[in-house]
Formats: sequence, structure tokens, C-alpha cells
Amino acid sequence: MAEAFAEESVTVAADRARAVCAGVLAALGAPEAVAAGHAGLLVEADLRGRPSHGLQRLPVLVDRIKAGLIVPDAVPETTWVTPSFLRVDGRDGLGSVAMRTAGEALGEACEGTGLAVAAISNSGHVGMLAPYLEAICARGQIAIALTTSEALVHPAGGRTALVGTNPIGVGIPAEPDPFVLDMSTAAISAGEIIARGQRGEELPPGCAVDADGVPTTDPARALEGAISPFGGAKGYGLGLALELLVASLSRSALGTDVLGTLDTEHRTTKGDLLIVIDPAALSLPDPVAYLGGYLEELRQAPTAPGVERVLVPGDRMRAERELRLRDGIAYPAALWERLEGISANLGTEA
Repeated sequence: MAEAFAEESVTVAADRARAVCAGVLAALGAPEAVAAGHAGLLVEADLRGRPSHGLQRLPVLVDRIKAGLIVPDAVPETTWVTPSFLRVDGRDGLGSVAMRTAGEALGEACEGTGLAVAAISNSGHVGMLAPYLEAICARGQIAIALTTSEALVHPAGGRTALVGTNPIGVGIPAEPDPFVLDMSTAAISAGEIIARGQRGEELPPGCAVDADGVPTTDPARALEGAISPFGGAKGYGLGLALELLVASLSRSALGTDVLGTLDTEHRTTKGDLLIVIDPAALSLPDPVAYLGGYLEELRQAPTAPGVERVLVPGDRMRAERELRLRDGIAYPAALWERLEGISANLGTEA
């Protein structure tokens, strides 16, 4: 079983966390703007209570860069196959660079076409989807992002990991904040299992099975087994559909052939798909005015016993972000010590 106590933590200001991460990436060859952008993405995940996509990933990223599996200064190659379909070759670079490149290109294109799609390959882990969606929503556009991962999820009725966690993100402009859904089709992410193990916490029931296919709440046993799809057969079906969709358009790998976001030995073979829609170009109503009232109605809905208030996707992350910006981010002490050690060894520590 997981340890019954939480690991010692250290509280770090967001600016300090960004500076350490950006310094490490710059020392490894990333251009200053790229290093700052990727560091900001990782720390955003920690600010929003998603450590599975935060600085926890930096040590593996460092090892991948040192091994030549990630090219920190790579410039994505973009090819417009049609006026509305863009192919992006990340050239083994950081996932954030390829995704932002795609988002900017699609944003311009769909002002004329109304809708544009980018299929991304040969690109590293993109991290949390929400920040990309929010940037697109800020332009008054709608975004849908899909990405695949290593086979970490067992199919419904199975016990072997054969399907990715395959997150989906949807961003729609609204007031006072955009609607942002950023979710995995797995019951829990592999990064969250690792994070809970570091904190000495058990997993919620129903999230994973051990190597024998028996449900477990022990992070260590879960990492030896497989993650469960959320919602049983429905989550499995959705995750599989997204994997097939992304792979068919990005020409990326499937199942156990997807590699390179968690290990330090293989090139990244997963794919990403980004869809941007411009309501104005399609002569559609402004989503901000059209949707705001309904979202507020949801927030004001009568609550079930023991529930303080109804939340819309994105509300909790924004609230947690405000708290951590004010009070700092609590990192496992061992993780932060390791990050400072990496920084010092690269000569970036002030």
C-alpha cells in the first residue's frame, strides 16, 4: 500500500519556478523565448493543480534533450495541404512550439475559411491543453485539441495497457472567462499516479488495476499494471475513437507503438490534432454573448447535499491558480531538490 504520510514539501513562488525551468531549458539549447514559453506551460499546470503536467516532467525532458531525442531549438515545418488543412512536422522539437505554431497559423487561416485543422507529428509532449485553448479563445475563436499518449489504459474488460490516455480539450469564448474543458479519457493520468506516489497518497478507487488486472489504489502497483478508462466502456470507446482520429490524420503511431513522452530512449511517435473555428467568418453569433447567460445559470443551479456550488469546467483550475499565485506552489521536497541540482549542474543557478 502507499505510505500513510505525505512527503515533505517546499513552497516556491511561481516566478522562481519559471526562472529555474527556463534557465535549464536555455542551458540545454532552447532559444530564450522557447525556454520561457515551455517553462510557463509547465508551471501553469502546477498553478492549476495539475502536477502531472508540471515541473515533475522536467527531469525526463532534460534527459531526452541530452539523449538527442528532443531538439530544443527545432523549428516546426508547416505545409498547407489544402486551404484549411495544415500538416505540422515538429522535427523532434518541444511540443509546445509545434502546438503554438499550429494555433497561430490556424487562427489566421480560419479568418478566411471559417474552420482550419492542423495535424501534428514528430513533436514532444504538449503538456496541459488549457493554455493553448485560452489563447485561441482570446482571439474570439473556438478550439478543439486532441492528443495521444503511450498505451497506458486497458480496454474495457481487459487488463493490459493498449490504449492511450488520449486527452481532449475544448475552448469556447464566454464571459467572464472562456469555457475550457481539458480532460483525459482515462480515469487518472500516469503523471498523477506518480505525483500521488511522491506525496504518499493512495489513488481514488476505480482508477487503475495491477499487473494481474485486480483494481488497486496503490500507485506503485498501478504503475506495474494499467490505468482504467473513465466511465468503463464509454471512456474506452471515446479514448479509442480519439486515438484512431488523431493517428489517421497525423500519421502517428497507435497503441503500444506510441512512445517518447515518458521514457528517455525513444523518439516521440504520438500525434496531435488542433481544430480552430472562427464564428465571425461563418456569420455565427458571438459565443461570448450567446453562451454567457447559460453558463451562469449552471453556476447558480441548486446543489446536491454537501455541495457548495456547481462549477463549470475551468472554474476550479482558475480558483486554484489564484491561490497558488498568492501563496506559492507546494512541490515535493525531493523533486524541487532534484530540479535545483539539475539547474546547478548546468550552471544556471543564481
